[in-house]
Amino acid sequence: MKVMRSLMRRVLLDTRYTLVGFPTAVIGFVLMIAGFAAGVGTAVVWIGVPLLAGTLMVARGFADAERGWLSDVLKRPPVRPRYKPAPPGAGRFRRIVNPLMSGQSWLDLLHGVINFPVAILSFVLTITFWAIPLAGLTWPLYGIFLYRIPDYEGLPEQLGLGSGYVVDAIFNFSIGVIFAMLLPFIVRGAALLRAGLGRALLTGVAELQERIDDLAEGRAAAVSAEANALRKLERDIHDGPQQRLVSLAMELSRAQRQLAKDPEAAQATIKSAIAATRETLDELRALSRGIAPPILSDRGLAPALAALAGRCTVPVDLDVQTVERYQAAVENAIYFVCAETLTNVAKHSRATVCTVQLSRIGDVLMLTIGDDGVGGAHVAKGHGLAGLADRLRAVDGELTVKSPDGGPTLIVAEVPCG
Repeated sequence: MKVMRSLMRRVLLDTRYTLVGFPTAVIGFVLMIAGFAAGVGTAVVWIGVPLLAGTLMVARGFADAERGWLSDVLKRPPVRPRYKPAPPGAGRFRRIVNPLMSGQSWLDLLHGVINFPVAILSFVLTITFWAIPLAGLTWPLYGIFLYRIPDYEGLPEQLGLGSGYVVDAIFNFSIGVIFAMLLPFIVRGAALLRAGLGRALLTGVAELQERIDDLAEGRAAAVSAEANALRKLERDIHDGPQQRLVSLAMELSRAQRQLAKDPEAAQATIKSAIAATRETLDELRALSRGIAPPILSDRGLAPALAALAGRCTVPVDLDVQTVERYQAAVENAIYFVCAETLTNVAKHSRATVCTVQLSRIGDVLMLTIGDDGVGGAHVAKGHGLAGLADRLRAVDGELTVKSPDGGPTLIVAEVPCG
């Protein structure tokens, strides 16, 4: 029942688009052709330039209306291109003729002209495939009156298939059923034919520009994420291992001076230096987790995530449902998200258990991390999760965080891998 309602709604939306759009297309075609012809014809005396600009503004209005209808047909939000504004401080004439300087304005005009025959075809197909089923399915009702007309011959009789009310009723009803079954597909095709033209001419440039902006934003996010990671690594090395190494050098120098005067004190100093060396190595190992480890490049995500889970101080329930190898950028992004999140779980969540699941759904690699801690995690500037979001955006990925105060926390990272 739900499917039938959805199908009927789809048919009605497509029908409205093709029927209402037809008179709009006719009016737009007449105005644009007349305006363009008048503008070109009088361009030599400069009167035609404002006329052309006005025609392009009319085309823009019809194009905006078409973009609004496209969202219903194509099931996607409308995308309006950016029209080039007049330069700051431009004079009145320059502002008037500004539409002539925009390539999208000419595409709007082209659409208004080409859309006319396409709208006629879509309109005729829609009317035909609505009229025939309605006429055929209701023929048994009005056919009684037709048979009272003298010398009436039904279509079956004209085709030599027999005569009589019953034959006509069965024949016309069958035709109505067949066309009613074809109606959703024909009307949908007619709507998509016209909508495809509109999308190509009216939103194609905008969608391309939107994609370019997304790529530029992702590239900027990648640069920012890498710069932040390098600064953090540099700061951690300066505050930790570097200070320990300086102290270790001083300890060894002192042990060297003590060897001749006080061997026992030198022995104690050397023991202290060995302990400091171990601590420095442990700290360097911890810092190296922020850099892609050899196990990731050699064996893939499953073993690398298992190593992360094994080092976490909170018990981790790991479920890796894919063992495929992916592009290095994808694997690195997933690994860093898991490493940083598990670090946050261990430091801040006060959780007793953590779950990590890696799965592939279509062309998307999905990492899901949850814990039963105190919650409160969020993607905000100045927090570690913001850097993860930037890193994912660099590979067209997305980070979703659900962590109400009091918990639990659920973090989902989605990365395209197709």
